[in-house]
Amino acid sequence: MTAIRVEGDAQLEALVELGRRAGARAEELYAEHGRGALEVEEKSPGNPVTRADRELDRMLSEAIRSAYPEAGVVSEESVPTAAALFDELAKDEVFFLDPIDGTREFLERNGEFAVMVGLARGGRASAGVVVVPAHRLLLAGRVGQRAFVEHPDGRRDLLAVTSIERFDEARMLVSRAHRPPLVEPLRRRLGIGRLLPCGSVGVKVSRIVLGQGDLYVHAGRGLSLWDTCAPGAILAAAGGRMTDLDGLPIDYRGPTGLSRGLVASNGALHPGVMSAVAWAEREVARTSPR
Repeated sequence: MTAIRVEGDAQLEALVELGRRAGARAEELYAEHGRGALEVEEKSPGNPVTRADRELDRMLSEAIRSAYPEAGVVSEESVPTAAALFDELAKDEVFFLDPIDGTREFLERNGEFAVMVGLARGGRASAGVVVVPAHRLLLAGRVGQRAFVEHPDGRRDLLAVTSIERFDEARMLVSRAHRPPLVEPLRRRLGIGRLLPCGSVGVKVSRIVLGQGDLYVHAGRGLSLWDTCAPGAILAAAGGRMTDLDGLPIDYRGPTGLSRGLVASNGALHPGVMSAVAWAEREVARTSPR
């Protein structure tokens, strides 16, 4: 392993170790699904959940609660009731867990799913670990420090977003399954050069951090705090930026649903996107069936 470590940040290194273990188990469960041995249910119509989601939820939640008993813990697969959730979100440190971000992609076996552990402090994303088991990659970072990727052989490389400023050179990541209506008018308005379909919020943002994309926009509802905390922290550590569609930082004190979508970018493209969002939203409203 290379000497890239976050000096004095034992907490982040502990989260990396947890991410390694959870990623290895996710890889085993992914292979089990390939053999047809994994049960699939629906939390709601079109919203699948598997034994893998629930097992990883228990693994991550128990480990975090044991190591950080004073911190809040909010996981997609075990969200507390309203009163308990309020108490969890009110704590200064809150861990947001997404055991499998991209369950649909997990089931379709296209590899575009991630295991995510994010930490917010004082309502802002602070640190994160995102594991992409199908590619055996682990990304981690702390806001104000650096982001790195850990490869299967243990080698670590520092990460930095691209410096692309021209939209005709930019690569915009878009949802593979549910492309928001905002994407097409925004693409036209900005003259975005290339659209890259991809599943999982964590994988999309990871590709920006890895320099394989430059921009991701999600309009409307459908995202929650556990989708964005870990990748948002890593993106910021790599020099990128994440906000809602109004350009405001994500507030991790709640509510858990992101009503104003998401913009994740290399930072250089962010002001241009913000200048075009309102026009694109008006276009969607103008052309939508009444």
